[in-house]
Amino acid sequence: MRSDFAVAADTYDVAAVLAREVGTRMAERLDLVKIAPARIADIGCATGDGIRDLQKRYPKAQPLALDYALPMLQALRRATPRLQRVMGRGPRLLNADARALPMASGSIGLVWSNLMLHWLDDPLPAFREMQRVLEVGGLLCFAALGPDTLKEVREAAIGVGAGDTAKRFLDMHDLGDMLVAAGFGDPVMDMEMITLTYPGPRAFLADQRHLGVRDGLLGRQPWRDWRKVFAAWARDADGRLPASFEIVFGHAWKPEPRQVADGRAVINFRPR
Repeated sequence: MRSDFAVAADTYDVAAVLAREVGTRMAERLDLVKIAPARIADIGCATGDGIRDLQKRYPKAQPLALDYALPMLQALRRATPRLQRVMGRGPRLLNADARALPMASGSIGLVWSNLMLHWLDDPLPAFREMQRVLEVGGLLCFAALGPDTLKEVREAAIGVGAGDTAKRFLDMHDLGDMLVAAGFGDPVMDMEMITLTYPGPRAFLADQRHLGVRDGLLGRQPWRDWRKVFAAWARDADGRLPASFEIVFGHAWKPEPRQVADGRAVINFRPR
């Protein structure tokens, strides 16, 4: 999907309605925590909505924006105000994979990731990297698609006997278990459904193509089968096609280490 995201850089913002809404809801959750990170990192930053919002929230923090699609980072750079660039206050751009973060261990106060992790076949290596780069007491805040995403399309496919080729996503319990396995402490998970509506299947497909996720989200099958699926897709009371997206939200803290690098256990003695 790397090439799909790269090609979509010029059209991404037009269709990124869901990502912006999810980012807003993620930010609302930050209202509930008191942190003052020295460095913040947006992992899977796309064209930069998230890192720009984080800069406003934490103006004293050094912003890092990472994406594996270089054209996305180039679009972010173009959108960065010239004064910020000249003064060196714009985001530091990193072209890399979330499973191999080019950041020092224990160097980040807040890791943010909006609708990226579900594209990985296995998010656990990325969670381990995020845990590694976070400082002790640092916070991970993320959102990912859950298994009931596009349930209307799946139901239509079953109804007409077409193949269910849409991508399967992990549920919040699996993601929570991965956070624990990666070394995070006491993860908090919750889920919300967001439904977008479209006048017809062409508008839906255009959005997914503009985002660079059409084939990754829907998979591939003969167009004649897709025509049957789209014809069976039940419209709502307003005659529009509903597309539901299950959004899994998670946040977790990096706890004090239980052992040092050579394997010795760490025991903290506190005065009574």
